[in-house]
Amino acid sequence: MALFGGIEALTSEKAAPPGVDTTRPSIARVYDYYLGGKDNFAVDRHAAQMAMQVTPDGPEAGRACRAFLRRSVRYLAAEAGIRQFLDLGSGLPTRGNVHEIAHRVDPDTRVVYVDNDPMALAHGRALLADARTTTVVGADVRQPEELLAELRERRLIDFDQPVGLLLLAILHHLNDDDDPAGVARRLIAALPAGSYLAISHFYDPGESQPEVSERARAVEKIFNETLGTGRWRTRDEILGFFGDLELLPPGLVPLAEWQPDGEDDSRQTTTYHTIVGGVARKL
Repeated sequence: MALFGGIEALTSEKAAPPGVDTTRPSIARVYDYYLGGKDNFAVDRHAAQMAMQVTPDGPEAGRACRAFLRRSVRYLAAEAGIRQFLDLGSGLPTRGNVHEIAHRVDPDTRVVYVDNDPMALAHGRALLADARTTTVVGADVRQPEELLAELRERRLIDFDQPVGLLLLAILHHLNDDDDPAGVARRLIAALPAGSYLAISHFYDPGESQPEVSERARAVEKIFNETLGTGRWRTRDEILGFFGDLELLPPGLVPLAEWQPDGEDDSRQTTTYHTIVGGVARKL
């Protein structure tokens, strides 16, 4: 079996850690499959392959999400001077994790990963067992007040200093009745001035691109039938998650168009206009 960071990849149902349900697909494991990882099961691969019948470049979309993470975290660490990151819905570890990127700028940068997937937590804790400045917290983003209370109690994040809050590929997995706008609003309220928020999100362009919109709705249907979650939202809905924060140039755009640096060759085709991202600053 493959190795990542000295951790044996969990590729069979027998190897699943306690609490992992191998009969239902997991968001974290589906993304892992898209990224070419080994920490997924047949049920996850089936869900991913169902979506790929409509958007065959799903793996490219996964790579575009990781590339956006890399560029946004590097900008926040190197250009904005952020020295603590809170990554919500961090998923399974893969190459180019937030702490790896941030530590290239400053090894003392603090990184807190948050997820509620048992496999993601097991891998993350094993990978970071000896880490000095990075940790993993098991929590549900839909309960922001409980998460914030734990972070303060354990002094994992100093909310008197600027924070880089990462909501990457997570808000679109909150259904409307989970109140994603309210979740984002409560998290933003906890951030001090000078903090930043990065968001990537499934996007439905609506009447401006009717064929793309139709495809987005088709994939949304498949995601909800297999994963039970996944919302392709409008531009106004996604912009609303930033509240009154100041969007950095170039604004909310397809992932490959956010401050490209020439290191990533986006090969997205069908998903290019259905995933967008942006970074904003709290004044």
